[in-house]
Amino acid sequence: MNLDAFPEPVANVKRTLNALGAEDTVTVFDSKVPTAAAAAAALGCDVAAITNSLVFNLEGVPLLILASGAAKVDVHKVAAQLGTGRIRRASPEFVLEHTGQEVGGVAPVGHPEKLRTLLDESLKDHEVLWAGAGDHNSMFSITYEDLHRITGAEELQVR
Repeated sequence: MNLDAFPEPVANVKRTLNALGAEDTVTVFDSKVPTAAAAAAALGCDVAAITNSLVFNLEGVPLLILASGAAKVDVHKVAAQLGTGRIRRASPEFVLEHTGQEVGGVAPVGHPEKLRTLLDESLKDHEVLWAGAGDHNSMFSITYEDLHRITGAEELQVR
């Protein structure tokens, strides 16, 4: 597999998908798809089937929440379920430092180190999910079961 044609964050996602035994379904678009709405429009799917990879700052430690594009994460509800302190939206610099990917293109996998990950249970409602693949122009498709398996995420209601 020649990964030289891909930006490094996308190549990392492709390598990780292969290493974890998931199908490499990375699709690269001609234009940017940095939001769930833009991705859904480009893919012709429901915005709820878009898996947003949202990085939060939990007392200085990254927390990755894989949430439906139709969901607004309730950080108070998540913190209460986890029994943790305050969860804050991470700065773009914090996201890049911990994922190697920019906000709007963060993938569920392909980070320098494994991140604690939560998976929005509402994503189960969709046969096929689409997630960012490391940059603003790339997405990959995956089933809920495979996404859960490759991320090792804790399933949770996030809204």
